[in-house]
Amino acid sequence: MKLRKVRQETLRFTGHLFLTNIVTALCKSLNIIKFNEDSVKELDKKNKKYILVFWHGTMLLPWYLHGNPGFAALISKSKDGNLLAKILKSWKYEVVRGSSSSGGDVALGLMVKYARNDYSITITPDGPRGPYHKFKAGAVVTAKKSEVPLVLAGVGFKKKKILGNWDKFEVPFFFSKAKIVYSEPIYVDSNLSYDETSEMIIDCENKLNELQKQARVF
Repeated sequence: MKLRKVRQETLRFTGHLFLTNIVTALCKSLNIIKFNEDSVKELDKKNKKYILVFWHGTMLLPWYLHGNPGFAALISKSKDGNLLAKILKSWKYEVVRGSSSSGGDVALGLMVKYARNDYSITITPDGPRGPYHKFKAGAVVTAKKSEVPLVLAGVGFKKKKILGNWDKFEVPFFFSKAKIVYSEPIYVDSNLSYDETSEMIIDCENKLNELQKQARVF
């Protein structure tokens, strides 16, 4: 057990040293196709903030595309989350640590605070542990409380490796074609009842899955 732990810590240390450069080089090599990009360009042009939502297993591309000091990202408090946080900080994100399974209420409050204070937000609604492609409440509740719109994003890679973890994480091959499909902005009324909010969450889950299907067609 001690040897196994040493190996795990060695891999994490190596990851901290090299992963950021490797992932950045991979993303720069992709041939990226964007659909309905005007929906986010229009918000950017008007300096309006939004909550960008995509599935956990596809997070690499949208995170790369939207890295700038005006974005905040919610990352779990796990050791693997430490690696992701380092990558996102190198892409100029404001990183918020927490999840629905650990520090969730605190993290949600922070995301609402950031959204109210001129930050756009990125959220993976099925993270950090699933269930796979199950839209949890955080993104919709953040939009409801902050009165900032949601933008959903489906992501596809023509050539990729799908990992065997819970989120079926997709690692594109270098120089692969990649596609991102954006929704129109979705506004969540701050006066919605609990049942209406629950219906909105289900609706967003269905819309994101539809965008995901579109993104996988090349």
